[in-house]
Amino acid sequence: MLITRDELALHPITVDETYPAGEIDERGGRFHQAQPLEVHALAELSGLEIRIQGRLETRLEVECDRCITLMEYPVKRNFDLYYRPVSSIAREEEIEISRDELDVAFYSGEGIELADLVREQVILSLPMKIVCQPDCRGLCPICGTNLNWETCQCQRLENESPFASLRGQ
Repeated sequence: MLITRDELALHPITVDETYPAGEIDERGGRFHQAQPLEVHALAELSGLEIRIQGRLETRLEVECDRCITLMEYPVKRNFDLYYRPVSSIAREEEIEISRDELDVAFYSGEGIELADLVREQVILSLPMKIVCQPDCRGLCPICGTNLNWETCQCQRLENESPFASLRGQ
């Protein structure tokens, strides 16, 4: 769905969109959309800016960053976004933007593609590190055993500093 300035000049647009499971998957493979994603939003024109505010909700299938176990991660996100045409800043010289303009994004062409906005908001809802549980023990660095499920017999030098080899020089 394309949200255009021309249509917003006539009336605000109410968005009630459902994306089937798998449609908003990240191209790099970090997550898979496990259930339908619902978006409820209102888009309106505010001067030169397009303002889109709303909420999205879904569940993602992701890998734990410590033990690579697949798990479901719930996403519930409210958003309030402002967009300006990129032509409003297209200049040869450098310009300083004010603190108020830091939250403004830019679009080119006729308008904003809703699927791109939704994908961006899903990505922004994910934490830097996703863990299956706060005390996840991860994988053994030697044999690869998932330490949450079983213990391994690998010998580890627990107390030695990773910088110990530099002492001999």
